Amino acid sequence: MILLLNTSTSLCRLTIIDNEDHFEYEWQADRQLARGLHEFMHTKLQKHGWDWRDISGIGAYLGPGSFTGLRIGLTVLNTLADSLDVPIVGAAGDGWHKTVLLRLEKNEDDRILLPQYGGAAHITKPRK
Repeated sequence: MILLLNTSTSLCRLTIIDNEDHFEYEWQADRQLARGLHEFMHTKLQKHGWDWRDISGIGAYLGPGSFTGLRIGLTVLNTLADSLDVPIVGAAGDGWHKTVLLRLEKNEDDRILLPQYGGAAHITKPRK
């Protein structure tokens, strides 16, 4: 089973692919992404009777998008891929789903993904 994730906006998008079956889920994460992403993904896996160990590959949207959203999503996926010892690949822009699926089919593995923000990060200056 392959897990695809896009956390570039406040609307988190998860796709689970098992053979010919595709399941797509959305979660309005807003500021709860770090706190709830793991549970969101696990709940969707359990809905189909799967667990983390059933994941055979991971694909991620690299950007452009939210600085914080991309960092959180990719950190979770990098950790999953490493702990499960499964390949992880990423792609940016339109058509990223197709690109990561082709790369996984070719047994590619980026080992670790870094976000592509599409420009300099807009970080708010501390108030104090």
